Amino acid sequence: MTPSYYNSDRHSAPHRRYNPLTGEYILVSPHRNQRPWQGQVDAPPPGETRAYVEDCYLCPGNGRSGGEYNPDYRGTFVFDNDFPALLDTADAPAASSEHPLLAQTPVRGQCRVICYSPQHHLSLAELPVQDIAGVVDTWANQYRELGQQFPWVQIFENKGAMMGCSSPHPHGQIWALDTLPTEAAKEDRHQREYLQKHGHSLLLEYAQLESEKGARTVVENPGWIAVVPHWAAWPFETLVLPKFSLQRLEQTTAEQRLQLADLLKRLLTRYDNLFQTRFPYTMGWHGAPYGPDAGDAGHWQFHGHFYPPLLRSHSVRKFMVGFEMLAEGQRDLTPELAAQMLRDCSEQHFSTSSE
Repeated sequence: MTPSYYNSDRHSAPHRRYNPLTGEYILVSPHRNQRPWQGQVDAPPPGETRAYVEDCYLCPGNGRSGGEYNPDYRGTFVFDNDFPALLDTADAPAASSEHPLLAQTPVRGQCRVICYSPQHHLSLAELPVQDIAGVVDTWANQYRELGQQFPWVQIFENKGAMMGCSSPHPHGQIWALDTLPTEAAKEDRHQREYLQKHGHSLLLEYAQLESEKGARTVVENPGWIAVVPHWAAWPFETLVLPKFSLQRLEQTTAEQRLQLADLLKRLLTRYDNLFQTRFPYTMGWHGAPYGPDAGDAGHWQFHGHFYPPLLRSHSVRKFMVGFEMLAEGQRDLTPELAAQMLRDCSEQHFSTSSE
């Protein structure tokens, strides 16, 4: 983060911002931007130039750790996770009513892995737009299939070793389960309450508001917008929103999916260019729950969260500790500054700038 960026934020006073999706607050302390850093410094991730790696368990044709072999796939490839966190079995322990302080409930589900591309060395940011559109199609197909069996389908990606990713091959995951998890339940309740109180979709109205203001917008096209949300907790967190009413990804047209692919390409390229590194993040998509118990989904708006940990450079991350764990989230640079820094980045990926 250059001094000129620091200076534009340093006179802002500490304040709290409300997250209407979760009902939680975030403490913003912009005057801390110039504090010295003598904490942990991470080494940059090693660059990878090989399109195929013999010992990668996600490359085409290779054996996986569970004993299965991948087909010689040419686009996306989806398979059941060899070490799933959820099991689709009736053997789960029964709900416990031993004591209200010792409650537990059974859970059932399925876990899958999505390989975005057979090209080992290309992240989602480096894929052509048409290939990203193929990934979006796969996401939609997985929602459609698993939504017939489970009320919640969570598609996500942990990118980079800093985010706990076990393989550099471009891939994401799907966890589908028979209950609404904590974050989804909060978003469901707050979107429903906002519609009842104001008569408008919370996130559709928010997308329109941010498009008009522009200060927190990173990239936008006719169908979609990516913003650093007003309530962002992570330094360069972004929220990806459709500019039209949409409850679930599988309801999109081919043109809307291509527009989403275009926006993701431009957003993720900016991420990588910010610190000239393959930007680590956790990202995931939230759509309306499924099943007869979901009720009317009109209050829901499909959206994506990107949570990158980097703060000052490719080697200095934000740690969610201390006050964040014991009180509430806290950030130093304002969301407006973070959005400006990302907007100022090129849309040509740094790895190809010398070609």
